[in-house]
Amino acid sequence: MADSHETARSRLFAQLGSVMGDSPVLHAMRAIRRELFVAPELRHRAYENGPLTIGHGQTISQPTMVARMTLALMLRGDERVLEIGAGSGYQAAILGELLPFGNVVAVERVPDLVRFARGNLAACGIDNVEVVAASEALGAPDRGPYDAILVSAGAPAVPDSLVAQLKPDGRLVIPVGDRHKQTLTLVRLAGDRRMTRQLTECRFVPLLGREAWSEDFWDSIPAQIRRT
Repeated sequence: MADSHETARSRLFAQLGSVMGDSPVLHAMRAIRRELFVAPELRHRAYENGPLTIGHGQTISQPTMVARMTLALMLRGDERVLEIGAGSGYQAAILGELLPFGNVVAVERVPDLVRFARGNLAACGIDNVEVVAASEALGAPDRGPYDAILVSAGAPAVPDSLVAQLKPDGRLVIPVGDRHKQTLTLVRLAGDRRMTRQLTECRFVPLLGREAWSEDFWDSIPAQIRRT
């Protein structure tokens, strides 16, 4: 089992390396053991290049998508970053690994996953990530502003309240679209200018709250779509 596990891991990182080259993001993803962020019964599948359920209708994202979203943030290593939709803490762990002189605020709305993510990050020795429970406000405006924001859930449009939490030269990466599919979108601020670029198609669970989807919208989504 151990040999097949490591074989799958080597295969995945060879695939990721062919896409992104020998980048700091690839090194960070190598450093974080993905199997620690999934349920024990799914650890044998940890290095499949696909999403995996973490309960509560949530998923740990596909490694290729994690890589694309992280690359799009263009991190230097000294930033303050906000992640929305922490889940099991995997994406936050990679961000923390990339920020030796920075830190991460990771917001999660499901109490059980808040505890799960905190435990997983502690087990990995990641000490520059703070996992906080979501409030009525979108994001964590009381802890900002941020150099970069990564949203691991799909929104119907780019929320102005998240853009407002960015520093003047900040970057926001967010899936934007309907309940069936979204487009990964990069928003960059340059003074008073907002520049938007569409990156790739994707499918995420919905972002809930103000300027996002309502709880009723979430309840209307079939379970098989929630898990993609």
